[in-house]
Amino acid sequence: MASTEARNKNRTRPSKSNAARNKRQKDHRKRLVALGMDEAVVAIMSPKEVRDKLKYPAKVAKECAAK
Repeated sequence: MASTEARNKNRTRPSKSNAARNKRQKDHRKRLVALGMDEAVVAIMSPKEVRDKLKYPAKVAKECAAK
């Protein structure tokens, strides 16, 4: 019979490193700037706000073009 760790893939899966998370967040910020958002505004946004904005990139680009 298998142990709990062998059956449950979520427990054996490696956790994400901080370096990978920081790189991902940095890439997200670059994407927002490429869509036309001001770099200073993006710099003060929280990671959750950045992810929420990237869910609808066309909407962000439209908002930035109107300004």
